[in-house]
Amino acid sequence: MSKLNIKPLADRVLVEALPAETQTASGLYIPDTAQEKQHKGTIVAVGNGKKDEPLTVKIGDKVLYGQYSGSEIKLDGKAYLMMREDDIMAII
Repeated sequence: MSKLNIKPLADRVLVEALPAETQTASGLYIPDTAQEKQHKGTIVAVGNGKKDEPLTVKIGDKVLYGQYSGSEIKLDGKAYLMMREDDIMAII
């Protein structure tokens, strides 16, 4: 993982989405047209939190987030999601 020159503000986090699954658990390959967007990712940058609420996630955590959470941004040719910590449903 390369060093990113971005620092989210307040309770925002930067998430790198995990790639879509290309094979089922039973070994069948999923064609590109049928692959679903993952709702899991890895935290790559975090803000400082709000004044009275420190962040509960940290860099490197694998998280589960909502389908329409965050704003997609591109940095160094890679796609990331910038979202509030409230949009994260669970640490997995």
